[in-house]
Amino acid sequence: MLTTLIIFTYLIGSISTAIIVCNILNLPDPRTQGSNNPGATNVLRIGGKKAAAIVLVGDGLKGFLPVLIAQYLGVNLFEITLIAMAAFLGHVYPIFFGFKGGKGVATFLGALLALNYLAGLGFALTWLFIAKVLKISSLSALIATLLTPLYFYLLTNDLDATYVIGIICVWIFYTHRGNIQRIFSGEEGSIKS
Repeated sequence: MLTTLIIFTYLIGSISTAIIVCNILNLPDPRTQGSNNPGATNVLRIGGKKAAAIVLVGDGLKGFLPVLIAQYLGVNLFEITLIAMAAFLGHVYPIFFGFKGGKGVATFLGALLALNYLAGLGFALTWLFIAKVLKISSLSALIATLLTPLYFYLLTNDLDATYVIGIICVWIFYTHRGNIQRIFSGEEGSIKS
């Protein structure tokens, strides 16, 4: 059953909300505009708040719903974190879009909220606080990501599941490697008020 759930979740994660939403709203393909990233932040740049909000919710649900289903089926926490990873990897490496996807933050947050809503809330509040202070979306996501394994472990006391969360968090840093370079060079864009 676990293998089936992981494959199913990867396929769900591979559905690119950003590309579909931009197509429906007659917006440019997010892979060819702005940062060329099919994610909510880039859709905000090219299509505005409404389109970005739809993408954010859609990407979050790709992580949230499979984790919720796994919990309903009685899968243990460690295995559920593997399912969360499958959703994340589907978003980052989507089979339907040439394995070139987004950075995975919204999908990870959706999965995290279903895994442990307090850990997800910790991530979201950290992001919001840092974004308010520093006005850099990617830096806010990276700081929230850095703290998430600590939040998760303190709330679950499950070391094996926390290892998987930690691997996802390291992967998020990898998907943001271009952003990290721009942060250090002072070229990363800020959040518009």
